[in-house]
Amino acid sequence: MTAENVDPSPPTPGVRLSAALLRPFSSLHGNRDFSALLVSNVLFFGGVWTLSFVLGWMVFAQTGSEVLVAVFTTVRLLPLLLGPVAGAITDRMDRRRLLVIACIMAAVAVVVVAALATAGLASFWVLTAAGLLLGLAHSPSQPARAALVAERVPAEHLSNANALNALTFSVTLMIGPAIGGVAVSTLGAPAALWLCVAWFLGSLIALRWTRGGYTPPEEPHGSIWRMLWDGFHAIVRLRVVLAVLLVTIATNALVWTILQGFMPVFAREQGLDAAGLGLLLTVYGLGGIVGSFTIAALGDIRWKGAVFVIGTATMAFFWILFAVLHPPVLSAVAFTIAGLISATFGVMQTTLMLSATPPELQGRAMGLQELAIGAQPISAMVIGVVAQLIGISLTTVISASLEIVLLIVIAVAVPALMRYHGTAPEDAVPRR
Repeated sequence: MTAENVDPSPPTPGVRLSAALLRPFSSLHGNRDFSALLVSNVLFFGGVWTLSFVLGWMVFAQTGSEVLVAVFTTVRLLPLLLGPVAGAITDRMDRRRLLVIACIMAAVAVVVVAALATAGLASFWVLTAAGLLLGLAHSPSQPARAALVAERVPAEHLSNANALNALTFSVTLMIGPAIGGVAVSTLGAPAALWLCVAWFLGSLIALRWTRGGYTPPEEPHGSIWRMLWDGFHAIVRLRVVLAVLLVTIATNALVWTILQGFMPVFAREQGLDAAGLGLLLTVYGLGGIVGSFTIAALGDIRWKGAVFVIGTATMAFFWILFAVLHPPVLSAVAFTIAGLISATFGVMQTTLMLSATPPELQGRAMGLQELAIGAQPISAMVIGVVAQLIGISLTTVISASLEIVLLIVIAVAVPALMRYHGTAPEDAVPRR
């Protein structure tokens, strides 16, 4: 061996430490497009969570009715049903342009409802219409937002990128309701609404630093409806993708609906004001931050399917503990752990869908995922009626228990999901 072949300066402890600290952000290194997209996502989701909190609090403060909260939540989440159409549009248009449209729509909607609230004209139906407009800006843009991540990040960094994207979700879930709760308690609901405008304008500005990059296909797309049919037919033949969609439906219908729409009802049961509920959601988001950061640091995790299923079931278990533990401190601890483990669901759900689907179908795959999330509007009405009869705590125990049972059934019925750890579409086992 010659002297030239010997590395005379092995990495120092300081260099190794720096590399370890930067590993959770590996997908950002030298990637200006993804960095700008991530900043835009932080600001957009911050606006979504702050506005959702303020609108939900105003609805419950006005009505005191679980059923009317369910009506508001259902209407706000209805645009999730547009997921497949949004996914097909994502596969044939500039995805960045779709996000620009979403930011502008959200900002205009907030300005209108804030002006009406300032004038004392924000009735229940005005707030519900504002929730619908928020949903129209948020939900249909999600397939483009997720597909852009896969488009701008190499496959080996996809888990890391999705973990960072989930981290933005958790960070904003933590700070959005906290900001909204403090603003409502100190400045009043109308002022809190005006604060939301800044979130969406900031997200729009960050998108200026991303490139469009849309390349028309060599063979022109057919109609939207033809794309929908062809995409659906191709996607549901993949066992892993189909199983992930079933888990997504179950989790959103049975657990996420409660988080999205019924936390003000929990606040009443626990004697919390707006700031207290904001703090409770903050600790949940803090748990999600730790979980997402951990997944980002681990990099390309093997056994992605098993982590997805087991993590989601564990999250549901801690939701049960949150509902039954009455001392506020113990309840908050269980809620924080549920938030931490929720990262396995949020990160792996998207990672599995994108890695197990060919690039030309990824927009439509994410559209189907959005449709699966669309179980929330339907379940919100059912949960609202049941909660009115037996209380939100018992409703949560029943709902989360049913989630665990369904996860066991899916894991047994589709063992390929538990074994899946590939990074290419062909690793997802086709249905015979």
